[in-house]
Amino acid sequence: MQSELNGIIVLDKPANITSARAVAIVKKLLGVRKAGHTGTLDPFATGILICCINNATKLARFFLHDNKKYDAVLCLGIATDTQDFTGTTISTCNEIEFSEKIIRSVFKQFEGTIEQLPPIYSALKHKGIPLYKLARSGKPVQKPGRRIHISYNKIVEINLPLIRFEVSCSSGTYIRTLCADIGKTLGCGGHLKELRRIESSGFTLKKAVTLSELKELALSKNLSKCMISMTNALSGMPEYIINKALTKKIKHGIMMTKHDIMPEQAESMEGFIKIVDINNNLLAILNTKKESNKCDYCCVFNN
Repeated sequence: MQSELNGIIVLDKPANITSARAVAIVKKLLGVRKAGHTGTLDPFATGILICCINNATKLARFFLHDNKKYDAVLCLGIATDTQDFTGTTISTCNEIEFSEKIIRSVFKQFEGTIEQLPPIYSALKHKGIPLYKLARSGKPVQKPGRRIHISYNKIVEINLPLIRFEVSCSSGTYIRTLCADIGKTLGCGGHLKELRRIESSGFTLKKAVTLSELKELALSKNLSKCMISMTNALSGMPEYIINKALTKKIKHGIMMTKHDIMPEQAESMEGFIKIVDINNNLLAILNTKKESNKCDYCCVFNN
């Protein structure tokens, strides 16, 4: 059991497997005690699934709300109850010969901050029960609309009835709902035919490994080639290197102040910060507030 492994694996999830199953396979391949992911992909979807290993499971919260990018294929003329190709057809339309100008105009309408109704077939819960279970039992529940942000919808190829596009969006955006809404706006209906997550929390497919590649690296004991350290995984978070005296305070949970860490930056220090030792080991994540000198502990790691 390699319980000493701590870090992030960026997995290129294959199709026809749940995110939970993918993480279970990663956990078994690595022989670790804990593993989790930071954002579900539908079973048919492929692409980036960030897997947190051992102590790194404490970092999941810092990835959950980050932006994501997808490569998707919209199929016009067929609407389904699940808003993707796995569902039952609820309407069809043969009139789909739209000009490129009209298609691009409609796609443009779905950029910026918009309101989106979560699909009734989703993992969101109502009174503790996943919506998809309620929908399958004939008791669908529609959750209220939520504000999401779509940075861009970039059409890559139009080959009607199929439209391939790239979308950059906020966490919580449902691409299948986006496809259904675009189809509805065009007046012909539509559903999501393909989905691949190409970026999540700043991680791209260049950093990702397949399950077969991970298996080979695990067998050859060469996991350092794909394991991203906890310190490096939080690349966008301000970093402060502390001395041995402060390291001892961290390990004993003694209150820390901004002046302890970096006196000259104390006034401007605000938000989450990562504390590392001289060997680049992540010791803790602290939350700082502009109006207070005190630092609140979020996570502490034993290295």
